[in-house]
Amino acid sequence: MNPSLLTDIEAYVRTNIKRFHESRLNSLEKVNLKQLLQRKNPYLSKVKNLGIAADFVKSILDAHVSSSEETLFGDWLEGLAIFINQQVYGGKKSSTSGIDLEFDRDGVRYIVSIKSGPNWGNHDQIKKMVQNFDQARRTLKTSGAKLNVEAVNGCCYGKSNSELKPGNYYKYCGQRFWEFISGRESLYVELIKPLGTEAKVRNDEFIKNYNALINKLSLEFSSEFCNQKGEIDWQKVVEFNSSV
Repeated sequence: MNPSLLTDIEAYVRTNIKRFHESRLNSLEKVNLKQLLQRKNPYLSKVKNLGIAADFVKSILDAHVSSSEETLFGDWLEGLAIFINQQVYGGKKSSTSGIDLEFDRDGVRYIVSIKSGPNWGNHDQIKKMVQNFDQARRTLKTSGAKLNVEAVNGCCYGKSNSELKPGNYYKYCGQRFWEFISGRESLYVELIKPLGTEAKVRNDEFIKNYNALINKLSLEFSSEFCNQKGEIDWQKVVEFNSSV
């Protein structure tokens, strides 16, 4: 194991965490009220009795932000995982479609598909991952190298049993995943400290922009989707969302 691994991780995070925070801000700047309205379920908002324009706007914006952040940070964590594995085992970003990481350890070539959490996909998406694993195995076999290949679905957080799954792959989540790529049992908790780099300053900036966007979208929504009494015109909202 690389004795300076934590130092290397801290340096990587200091250099690269700004990409995630900048992506969050860029995603916020691209938000469009009508696109949000078209993507969200207006019936659910009515059932939740969201009668205040700002509350309704906040509800649909929060759903968008949460989904966006999960994707952005998942991509960022994938890069961190590949960096860590490269430092320890000499792994690399795979050039094979659908495979994120390849590395050799103890005579085994591991091909890894990295996801954020354990409940990341439906049946068809999991089936596609298995097909990607099969294709990667075939590609490696035709390369002429006699390799013992094992496929792994790695998840950055959560829990799952590590038994062989249907489709001939293993699933490692949370602690098991970070230990698998680094050889370090405690890495999953040791990551917490470096990930806090610049967090307060960056989040203060994000919250300032987020609050301003809530106000801007609330004014726009009130102007277009509230009646003269100031009430939300739900028929108009639903028609905008769903009419032919």
